[in-house]
Amino acid sequence: MSTDLLVVAVAALWGAVTGAVLPRAAYRFSAPAGEPWRDRCPDGHPVRGWLGRARCGRCGRDSATRTAADGAASSAADGATRGAANSAPVSAPGSPVYGAGAAVLVTVTALVCAALAAATGTRPELAVWLLIAPVGVLLAVVDLRVRRLPDPLTLPLAGAALALLGLTALVPEHAGEWTTALLGALALGAGYFVLWFINPAGMGFGDVKLALGAGAVLGWYGWPTLMLGTFAGFLLGALYGGALVVAGRAGRKTALAFGPFLIAGAFLGLLVGAYTA
Repeated sequence: MSTDLLVVAVAALWGAVTGAVLPRAAYRFSAPAGEPWRDRCPDGHPVRGWLGRARCGRCGRDSATRTAADGAASSAADGATRGAANSAPVSAPGSPVYGAGAAVLVTVTALVCAALAAATGTRPELAVWLLIAPVGVLLAVVDLRVRRLPDPLTLPLAGAALALLGLTALVPEHAGEWTTALLGALALGAGYFVLWFINPAGMGFGDVKLALGAGAVLGWYGWPTLMLGTFAGFLLGALYGGALVVAGRAGRKTALAFGPFLIAGAFLGLLVGAYTA
């Protein structure tokens, strides 16, 4: 196996592993407006930790206990009583699984990491892309579910991207510039701030904060990459919104979650920038 193929395989494995521990975080951050995150499963049991499967052990035990109790009561009753009991409504037991989409998260994160590795090769900035890619996937999922981009994810993402790229700039054989990464973060963040200020109903302030991180990773490869990734995000969002309007599932003033398109555009721009660097 060649070095490039080995790097892609390792990156895909990394993406699969990190994607497998995202479901709990995706559930907890997909909280209603006004709540920072969820701290309980749908049945009210406490949810501890942020990484792992979206599964509640107490719901599973309660479900097993109720099932056993129902079975004992059913077998103890006579035929007539049993028939009456079967016709009566019985409350459904709580499901131990409170978050869906684990397989999707694993697949998407693995594919994203593999594509980044194929485009970047063995250059040192690949480590940065692999570290922040799962966070981007998580943000896209949360925004799709509840149309919000949590501050505990967006702001640290921007800071971590700049800090990690600053360290990468000290390593030989890198193919980017930290100065343009910093300026790109400021430029894209400022541009999104202007859009939010002009039309706050059409864009959330979370998109402004996310733009800081997107601008940093795109700016690493220069201004053309930054412009390409920005344009790709708006184009993808416009195409999706237009398709919904044509299908009759949305109107011209329907608000859409723009975070996934911002992230997808940054991903596409990063792929091109890494491949051509």
